[in-house]
Amino acid sequence: MTTGYGSEKVLPYNGEEGKGIQIRRMFDSIAGTYDRLNHTLSFGFDKGWRRKGISALKPFAPRIILDIATGTGDMAIALCKALAPEHVTGADLSEGMMAIGRRKAAAAGLTTQITFEQQDCLSLTYGDGTFDAVSVAFGVRNFEHIEQGIAEMYRVLKPGGHLMILELATPDRFPVKQLYRLYAQTVIPAVGRILSKEKAAYAYLPASVRAVPQGRVMADLLGRVGFTEMDTRTFTFGVCALYTGKKR
Repeated sequence: MTTGYGSEKVLPYNGEEGKGIQIRRMFDSIAGTYDRLNHTLSFGFDKGWRRKGISALKPFAPRIILDIATGTGDMAIALCKALAPEHVTGADLSEGMMAIGRRKAAAAGLTTQITFEQQDCLSLTYGDGTFDAVSVAFGVRNFEHIEQGIAEMYRVLKPGGHLMILELATPDRFPVKQLYRLYAQTVIPAVGRILSKEKAAYAYLPASVRAVPQGRVMADLLGRVGFTEMDTRTFTFGVCALYTGKKR
């Protein structure tokens, strides 16, 4: 198994604890302001990106879905509303984030359709071949070991099941590349510091995006784990990427 992707080494706080421990602590600390900041910093585009990701799964009509790094449940709720599956399991390290997700699911009348469970994506407790589809929105860059996490998603998918990954990306064309770099290095940390009082989290965000596997590297990783029929698309001038694959 290949290791050493750059984002695995980008940590929110320090080098004394494992990344998973730090990610859980960071998201617990920003849970109360996460949704507002997320929508603000993406100018609301994150909602459209989720819709595009869900559209990639819609032709397959998945009935049992796992949403990894579910956070406050936006993707899990959107999956339920758009695809009407039998059940969606939202899995995350952060109980603080999922507590908000549970309240949002209750407000949407989806408490029987969505279950939130604390899980480590590197060692999921679900059996082989449990889910028709697995989604992860803006969470891969937070994995302590990316290939191991994707291998776990492959394991819990049924044969013929589908993976959908949404992840932030780094634009590579002038002038968007330069404008995005300026925005990521100055605006995101400043707004995050003001609104959440959590400087580390919003300095970590742009650093992790720069280092996460992107484009062909991510597609090759999916193929190495075992996925077929991989597809890669980008949105909003390359700021967001969609990766899909099918389990053999």
